[in-house]
Amino acid sequence: MSGFQMTIGGAAAPTEGNFGVINPATGEVFAEAPQCSRAQLDAAFDAAHKAYASWSQDLDARRAALLKVADVLFANAEQIAATLTAEQGKPLADATIEVFGSGVWCQYFANLELAPQVIQDDDTAFVEVHRRPIGVVAAITPWNFPLLLGFWKIAPALLAGNTMVLKPSPYTPLSTLQIGELLAEALPEGVLNTISGGDELGAWMTSHPVPRKVSFTGSIATGKKVAASAAPDLKRVTLELGGNDPAIVLDDADPAVVARAIFAGAFANNGQVCSAIKRVYVPEALHDDIVDALVACAEAVTVGDGTDPTSKLGPINNGPQFERVKGLVADAISGGARAATGGKAIDRPGYFFEPTIVDGALDGSALVDEEQFGPALPIITYSNLESAIERANGTHYGLSGSVWSADVQRAEQVAGRLECGTAWVNTHLALGPSQPFGGFKWSGVGIENGPWGLSEFTEVQALYRSRTSDGLNPTSAANLVS
Repeated sequence: MSGFQMTIGGAAAPTEGNFGVINPATGEVFAEAPQCSRAQLDAAFDAAHKAYASWSQDLDARRAALLKVADVLFANAEQIAATLTAEQGKPLADATIEVFGSGVWCQYFANLELAPQVIQDDDTAFVEVHRRPIGVVAAITPWNFPLLLGFWKIAPALLAGNTMVLKPSPYTPLSTLQIGELLAEALPEGVLNTISGGDELGAWMTSHPVPRKVSFTGSIATGKKVAASAAPDLKRVTLELGGNDPAIVLDDADPAVVARAIFAGAFANNGQVCSAIKRVYVPEALHDDIVDALVACAEAVTVGDGTDPTSKLGPINNGPQFERVKGLVADAISGGARAATGGKAIDRPGYFFEPTIVDGALDGSALVDEEQFGPALPIITYSNLESAIERANGTHYGLSGSVWSADVQRAEQVAGRLECGTAWVNTHLALGPSQPFGGFKWSGVGIENGPWGLSEFTEVQALYRSRTSDGLNPTSAANLVS
């Protein structure tokens, strides 16, 4: 798989250097990606800046363009999904859903209202509040959902009237570059520029003088660096960062029922989801049944190459993350926990790890306290619900959480006490383009999706039209001047 190029100003941008992209199902380099130079980054931001003037002025054209983008994604879903599976590892069916989901996000924002709000209409003045575009956006996306999380940024940013320079993770650059090439005819030159490179390129982007907004999805550690880099220029930032999302099972839940849903909410995308369940709190009376049911789910799932239609879970995406998951599980077991099932790498090429249920992990262990971002789920017993809520909230993370119970109203009350951006009841990972998504505490700054996410890509402007004969507001400070 080769031939992918960056797209700058609507045209292919050949590079002098390249870097290898590894197929996580084999652990081997299978393609080369272009390495963006500093000069090419300048060219990308210059193209976005030049395109902004006309793009920002025609809302109807932007709506039509986003619908055309969706059509391009749908028409090319099969080939895009094949690229995504090769570089990310997820099963081909899941990759296809990600491509179609990206198109759905475009359709949603293409039809979202961006109307001004009238806040005064009287004899003194007519005042409207408008949402104006910010300018050029620097967007940086992660390796777990490189396309969908890319379009969480692309769709609202472009609808609002901004232009963009987009950099995917160096682990998964190819599908984004492919989309940049496919969309070159769907969008005016310079509106969306796709580049690729390593962490140094991301640092260049966030400190570059042209972009007025940085939208980043990734780790908390990198998010802090992004915020620090953007601060001297007072760039606007949206940071969607990590999660250590708790699931609390109440004592009236049916273990067989909730275990299947909890397993799906924890192991989706092989656990590589920022808002996936990362730890489960279960009451003592249900502990054995919950663990047994989760073990049965883990042992029934097929792990394999994403191109195999029988595979339900693929490999971990990259070597460093593979080693991290192995280390977290080993540390928990050495600390007294046990692997009720799984617990080790699968003996085959690539970054495959057994779906793992860890029983007896304690608060204070890294597997419980940190974001594992992989196929390993700790089960934690509680005897007192108040203690479980306190422990669930006792972290710097605050992305999402869920509560599971036969009594929906009781579960809602508990869910309302979780310190997180999204609290689900009897489900997890229920997401959509109209639903706001963001984190409390270290899990993020700002909101994505829905009208709230659209607002993140705008500035507020009050437009004031005086209706007095002398142009003075009788309540304003101007009348104090004689």
